[in-house]
Amino acid sequence: MDKEQFRQWSHKAADWGADYRESLRDRPVRAQTAPGEIAAAIASAPPEMAEPMEAIFADFEKTIVPGMTHWQHPRFFAYFPANAAPVSVVAEYLVTAMAAQCMLWQTSPAATELETKVLDWLRQALGLPAGFAGVIQDSASSATLAAMLVMRERALEWQGNAKGLAGQKPVRVYSSDQVHTSIDRAVWIAGIGQDNLVRIPTKGALRSMDADALSEAIAREREAGLLPAGIVASVGGTSVGGSDDVASVCAVARKHGLYVHVDAAWAGSAMICPEFRSLWSGVEEADSVVFNPHKWLGAQFDCSAHFVRDPESLVKTLAIQPEFLKTHGKEGLINYSEWSVPLGRRFRALKLWFLIRAHGLEGLRSMIRNHVAWAGELAERLAREPDFEIVTQPMLSLFSFRHRAPDGSDEDAHNLALVNRINDQGRIYLTQTRVDGRVAIRFQVGQFEATEADVDTAFDAIVDAAHAGF
Repeated sequence: MDKEQFRQWSHKAADWGADYRESLRDRPVRAQTAPGEIAAAIASAPPEMAEPMEAIFADFEKTIVPGMTHWQHPRFFAYFPANAAPVSVVAEYLVTAMAAQCMLWQTSPAATELETKVLDWLRQALGLPAGFAGVIQDSASSATLAAMLVMRERALEWQGNAKGLAGQKPVRVYSSDQVHTSIDRAVWIAGIGQDNLVRIPTKGALRSMDADALSEAIAREREAGLLPAGIVASVGGTSVGGSDDVASVCAVARKHGLYVHVDAAWAGSAMICPEFRSLWSGVEEADSVVFNPHKWLGAQFDCSAHFVRDPESLVKTLAIQPEFLKTHGKEGLINYSEWSVPLGRRFRALKLWFLIRAHGLEGLRSMIRNHVAWAGELAERLAREPDFEIVTQPMLSLFSFRHRAPDGSDEDAHNLALVNRINDQGRIYLTQTRVDGRVAIRFQVGQFEATEADVDTAFDAIVDAAHAGF
């Protein structure tokens, strides 16, 4: 591809992207293809000779796009959003064009210095105290793994990386059953092991860890010769928004000398609205916090904001400095690859800078407040419908519901059939979960360009599918 072709196809791709976004409401939200259908349409061997871009682009539109689930669809109410506000997409064009590898300050000083500034903007927006420093990770999973490694190293007096875990006391980490499965993966990868992730019972409407049970478990295990290392607190758990009393968890951690990591991957974005900060009251006492601007705030995936009280502990755990990665003659530099598990780093800060400037905090707050209000109104409407029940009340913009099965029918099977029927119709996209062992259907509104009319469509789609029968 020469420079003129590059210009031509760059324009073509940008125009296609704008047309695609404009057409989303006319498309089914979830891919309607059968398993294997896309693979069958793709050549079984690579081409020996170059193919024209016209043919490649045509195949993209004909073969690939029909097999995509449209995460930017305004009626995507499944999982949590993976937003890409248009201004964030424009910033990503620029990042992709420059294609910088931003692992060190010297490999792109602007990338490092902008990341430092824009993470501090986010810190201020969330109301976190000035003692926290931030880094952009690729996902909350990576941030949680980094936190888990710091917990492990602190507990082992910084000998885990050097000597391994063999012969050491078993390291113990504590959480409720409401946390994301990334916590399970983190204990696997950190070498701590699934059996050393201790689940603490929950209580109350928010399904919060029982602080007394947590403290008792830590004391009991330390007395038994185990090595308590840290606690992972949840704010806005994936299933139904389970949230711990962060202040109580941190108080227990201080009593026992443990590290606290707060996973607020989805709900953390809402903390730019002061009225929602009671949901993580006490977060200023935590050791680290993660939330995903690529979920609810509008930054294109991937972009996870990881705040730490003590950057030195993070660097001590993760940094390796061979001669070829050193910057000589410069002092006081930050090399963010030393704050992350991967060495390679994309220029993720640019899309945040564009996004926050283009919308302003107040514009982003308005979006989040609308989503919370619309979810609450939908829950109230469904509660008034015959044979519907609200299983978990709205936690910000997330709630779960269930449709009562006909007499004698399996209610779990009935609700799984209902969610499949809704999704197959294509007007909206929902997912299911289990609450106290029983199937419930999740609803969350968080797509950047969703409107109140889209939420009204969700009500119609849900009720119509239920009334259509099975």
